[in-house]
Amino acid sequence: MELFTTLLYILFVLAAIVLIVVVLLQEGRGGGLTDALGASGQQTFGVGASGINRFTGITAAVFLGSALLIHVMNRHSIGSSVLNGLPPPAASVPGPGSVDGGPAGPQAPAGAPSEGGAPAQPPNQPPK
Repeated sequence: MELFTTLLYILFVLAAIVLIVVVLLQEGRGGGLTDALGASGQQTFGVGASGINRFTGITAAVFLGSALLIHVMNRHSIGSSVLNGLPPPAASVPGPGSVDGGPAGPQAPAGAPSEGGAPAQPPNQPPK
């Protein structure tokens, strides 16, 4: 399985390089690398250049197919996340002046209205 993934990566990189070169060799509206190469680009692919368009399509299909296969192979082989190895989050550290681990600072008495104007939760009933 690992050999197949390695071969897919090699095919992917080669297809990318070939695709770059082939696209640059194509004759565009405003010229391109074919103008820089002169007649050698036209001699290689012909004046009609219908073959190079087909070759570009095949190369693009190989590039996209290998990219999708690499994604599928990696997704099935990993099966876990990087975050799975992290320890669980620690409990919150009590602030200064806090004895029981609750929030530090003055608190409103039970039954007093909170900031929103609604009454606070009733105090806890003592155990029976």
